[in-house]
Amino acid sequence: MQIDVITIFPELFGPFLTTSLVGKAVTKGLLEVTVHDLRRFTLDRHRSVDDEPYGGGGGMVMTAQPWIRAVREVSQGAVARSTQSRRRSPRRILMSPQGKRLDEATVRRLADVGDLLLLCGRYEGIDERVLATVIDEEISIGDFVVSGGELPAMVLIEAMSRQVPGVVGLADSVEKDSFRDGLLDHPHYTRPAEFEGLGVPEVLTSGDHAAIERWRRRQALAATLRKRPELLETAELTEQDRRWLEELRREEPDR
Repeated sequence: MQIDVITIFPELFGPFLTTSLVGKAVTKGLLEVTVHDLRRFTLDRHRSVDDEPYGGGGGMVMTAQPWIRAVREVSQGAVARSTQSRRRSPRRILMSPQGKRLDEATVRRLADVGDLLLLCGRYEGIDERVLATVIDEEISIGDFVVSGGELPAMVLIEAMSRQVPGVVGLADSVEKDSFRDGLLDHPHYTRPAEFEGLGVPEVLTSGDHAAIERWRRRQALAATLRKRPELLETAELTEQDRRWLEELRREEPDR
């Protein structure tokens, strides 16, 4: 997977790209992330990337020129470096609170694309002509605002990296992540068997793997019903899942 990032704060990505699973993926060559400083693509000696908005108002707006030049040049470089059998321009994504909310389906879709170019805006926003000219889609990590697109870009990179074979040691753990089939994950326990009077469910120490899988599935349904019931509308449910949900709703009639 090849990802390019454009930002005015490239130094923010240093620790992120050398730590934990992402760092290991980069070291192994499973993930390639190249961070570009937007100011390198400016034309004035002050390396300006923002200006006052037309029509007045508070804050500054990032100008079109450096962004459009950066996207075009970085895209060309990405095509030249691409290892895909059919070379094509990376998908160009603006991290924006106005974008489509990131979810597991979007993560998997973008992971399948392979080559991405992430734009990290700042200030009041980016000149609309950038969106009209060089952006394929906008993605948001939630209905809130942060100071820039860098943290959202890291969230997206982290999520996508888990989809790359070999990044996560046990592939089975990715298959059972929350949201994989539309449900939240089941509860997890580890040693000691008892802590401050709280024990581990007996089924988990029974050695009966079929019973454990049934328990985990039912607990995943219970967690989803309790915490995120709206997910059940689109989750991949079996007939057994539906029967368990009926039981769970009877046990908690206010749900």
